[in-house]
Amino acid sequence: MTGSLKTFLAGAAASFALLAAVPGAFAADMIEPPVVPEVIVAPPAVGGWYLRGDIGYSKAKFRGADYTTIDNCDPCGPVFGSNTLDGDLKGSFLIGGGIGYQVTDYFRTDLTVDYMTRAKFNGNTYGVGCGDITCASDERSHFSALSILANAYVDLGNFAGITPYVGAGIGGTRVKWSDIEDVRYGGSHEGAANWRFTYALMAGASVDLTHNLKLDAGYRYRHINGGKMFEGDQWIGDGYDKGMNVHDVRIGLRYMFGGSEPVYAPQQVSTIVDGPVYK
Repeated sequence: MTGSLKTFLAGAAASFALLAAVPGAFAADMIEPPVVPEVIVAPPAVGGWYLRGDIGYSKAKFRGADYTTIDNCDPCGPVFGSNTLDGDLKGSFLIGGGIGYQVTDYFRTDLTVDYMTRAKFNGNTYGVGCGDITCASDERSHFSALSILANAYVDLGNFAGITPYVGAGIGGTRVKWSDIEDVRYGGSHEGAANWRFTYALMAGASVDLTHNLKLDAGYRYRHINGGKMFEGDQWIGDGYDKGMNVHDVRIGLRYMFGGSEPVYAPQQVSTIVDGPVYK
């Protein structure tokens, strides 16, 4: 082997050795792309207390009343019979409020107090009186009611800020009758006041005004049990009505304490790296 060939081969070997060392040097100088941790955002709290206030219009259907008559015309002694009172209740205003708790997105409960303002009552009686004479009279009075109900609702989902719902309630109503006045023959009987069992069925929808405030509009049916309506005297016994079916149309506001705040949206950090960065 000539000297020139030895020189060529030695140079080639040195070149290959240099090329083999370069990737290792580059690898030592390369900076790995940063690892971006995944951001886990907890869902906002749903449950929470709320206050509500409502106004509305109520129309009660009077279901009639009965009372005992005392016929003192019979020479053998008093004869007891019965009379019926029918009539109509005018509409009246409703005002109420309550406190409740949103349990989940789809279920909530509340306790409400509603006052139905005085509604005018016009009625008439008919029956048999002294000597089998047909007795009739025209009666006037006023009716008011205070209801306390425990309610439960199913919210059917939020559609563009509108949440339809259905619900039911159970509780009691304090019914108050003013004196029953006979406008045909004169005289009156003292009205009664008492508590009665009540149940209710509701349907409506709420509209999101803010994160904390909702507008609520709906219909409610209330059934108020019968009870004592007026005091009797020497001619008639106590009167007992058969209860009322009440139709309420209400509108009001619900204020959530705390509410559902906007979900925190972390700043988007790109996890795509164009390539390794070298020193």
